[in-house]
Amino acid sequence: MDTTSPPTALVVGATGIAGSALCRLLVGEGRTVLGLSRRSSSEVPGVVGVTADLTDAEGLRRALDGHRPTSVFITAWARQDTEEENIRVNAAMVRDVLDAVRPAGSVRHVALVTGLKHYLGPFEAYGQGDVPDSPFHEDEDRLPYPNFYYAQEDELFAAAARDGFTWSVHRAHTIIGSAVGNAMNMGQTLAAQAAICRATGRPFVFPGSRTQWDGLTDMTDAGLLAEHLWWAATTPAAADTAFNIANGDLFRWRWLWPRLAERLGVEPEGFSGGPRPLEEQMAGSGPVWARLAGAHGLREPDLDRVASWWHTDGDLGRDLECLTDMARSRAAGFVGHRSTLQSFLDLFDRLESDGVVPRP
Repeated sequence: MDTTSPPTALVVGATGIAGSALCRLLVGEGRTVLGLSRRSSSEVPGVVGVTADLTDAEGLRRALDGHRPTSVFITAWARQDTEEENIRVNAAMVRDVLDAVRPAGSVRHVALVTGLKHYLGPFEAYGQGDVPDSPFHEDEDRLPYPNFYYAQEDELFAAAARDGFTWSVHRAHTIIGSAVGNAMNMGQTLAAQAAICRATGRPFVFPGSRTQWDGLTDMTDAGLLAEHLWWAATTPAAADTAFNIANGDLFRWRWLWPRLAERLGVEPEGFSGGPRPLEEQMAGSGPVWARLAGAHGLREPDLDRVASWWHTDGDLGRDLECLTDMARSRAAGFVGHRSTLQSFLDLFDRLESDGVVPRP
């Protein structure tokens, strides 16, 4: 492995929630950053754009030929119709990215972002059967059914053993951040819900379960995840380790929901009787959003590229407590922390200033 190449970060999924936050952090620290994405280059000034389809192994090799990244951060995935397909496609993405950078011999560390489905199971078996008690700990055994996170990890471990780089895995809870077109984006989804509620005179209805409304939970700020990724890449004590990453505070949705509603200029309505999924509440709202986009000059008139109702319904509809333990990171020296309420408030400010959602 080459140890003489100047520090260069390759961010895979540079336009996503985690990837864009990491690009902002690294550019702000004066790092050289390659931002790999499928359709467009990063909006972060200073990022060197690399355009490639992660499902095209040959295209990846061509796009990365001549680049010499020293750190690789894999923050992207592609949702498929079945877990079998999730495994095939997403494991291949990890394998093909690492194969594409291998010829340069420059990589010293690779970080992989996954999530709490490591403990809860894939979409097809989410929260079913015996799952670990919360808070989740990194040394829990894998669940006894297929999971694309496990397949991604196995590709990472095999490449690290072959090529001699260190690795880290970062298991985030729901990420609070901004990225138009992202498939899993609760904060942006709630901001879009509120805008539609304001436009139609409806209350801001909590869509989830009684368990989520009343129980304790946590979340992960995208900026904090970026700090965690860079910390692990540059801290010897963090090498070859899987970590949970969450803000470090706990909250109940029955406490947070009215505070979000106040900021978003809507009337809150909490849990009542049973879940009221956003996919049902917001059905047929595309034309409302298109009118809002035209009236306010928003960046994206297609509601499906702003809000991911299905993902927020899945998170808030869970009928089990879901929070994660951060002791392993603390013991290794990571002391980053965020207020989840402030993370949401800061996100709403950013979404409004960037023209993603209208101001109240």
